[in-house]
Amino acid sequence: MTLISMVNYWAVIVLMMTGYYCMIVRGNMIKKVIGLGIFQTSVFILFISAGKVNGGSTPVLRDGVDLYSNPLPHVLILTAIVVGIATTAVALALTVRIREAYGSIDDDDIDAAAEEDDRV
Repeated sequence: MTLISMVNYWAVIVLMMTGYYCMIVRGNMIKKVIGLGIFQTSVFILFISAGKVNGGSTPVLRDGVDLYSNPLPHVLILTAIVVGIATTAVALALTVRIREAYGSIDDDDIDAAAEEDDRV
């Protein structure tokens, strides 16, 4: 296999590291949620890429077809997309609630406000 034929795996690595970087380095919670979405998308692409069989046909019985692609990764990704949307919605709802409670969505500001609350 050449590097060109594995372009989708390279895209997965780039997207995964970008999402991970956004989640770890950024202090803004909205940017962390965006990083989580990028990371989830890279996992979706990875599973879909692994489910493709070169020369494979759709899993429908036909005469003269001996090699089929596995539909299970695609079905799992549909479920993962729904879970990802729910995770994003909960994360954004928590971000709104934290903004109402602390007046900011930046990690440093929230830590400072929490320390002030502990002192009082």
